[in-house]
Amino acid sequence: MKRALVLAAGIALAGTAQAAQKLGEVQAQRSPEQVYAAVCGYCHGKNVGPVIRGRGLPAETVAYMVRHGQNAMPAFRPTEITPAELKALAAWVQSSTADPKEHGQ
Repeated sequence: MKRALVLAAGIALAGTAQAAQKLGEVQAQRSPEQVYAAVCGYCHGKNVGPVIRGRGLPAETVAYMVRHGQNAMPAFRPTEITPAELKALAAWVQSSTADPKEHGQ
């Protein structure tokens, strides 16, 4: 019985160590399109928030809003959108064209 508990505890610790190692790994940078689809597009363009594509919003404004939020929009931490991803996303939104499938408030 003791041996089974020790073995189970060892397996649990190994699994935890393996998970921690995966958490600490550097993830590949996502493209602006991937970030928009995964994070922004859920609200922007689906009648929850305003449409932001095709409006020529300044990249600095986009970056500020993403980090600080406003009203119902939450602020996104660097662990959610990396600084490099945010810089690319902000430039992409600024130069993007409108998507006729998107609708907003």
